[in-house]
Amino acid sequence: MAKEYINPSTLFPSVKFGFSQIVTTQGGRTVYLSGQAPFDAEENIVGTNLKSQMQQCLKNIKAALEAVGGSLNDVVTLRIYLVDYNPDTDGNAVTEVLKEFFPGDHPPTATWIGVSTLAVKEFLIEIEATAVLE
Repeated sequence: MAKEYINPSTLFPSVKFGFSQIVTTQGGRTVYLSGQAPFDAEENIVGTNLKSQMQQCLKNIKAALEAVGGSLNDVVTLRIYLVDYNPDTDGNAVTEVLKEFFPGDHPPTATWIGVSTLAVKEFLIEIEATAVLE
């Protein structure tokens, strides 16, 4: 299934932050993932900082997609919920992890949303994803 990644010059260059401005698709099977938290399979919280918790969330997204025959390459958009998000201290960690899991010039779109709290007090982050599979 073809995806088109569009980063028009009339918008800021977002790929350097680990996300695209626009991704288009046609056909395929759309998969909507619940917000993935930094739990492992045994419901232990993985990590005590934003970076390690974000890595676990994205590992969970990868595992969920593999369970339906997909991969991270199928992700077209992310919604990232960050507790007490501070762009000055947290932005680089988010960008670094996005680029780790979505390397190259075709990352998914993303929205970063600061929130006061999540479902479990120790969660620093939760990530929803939408993917389109062939």
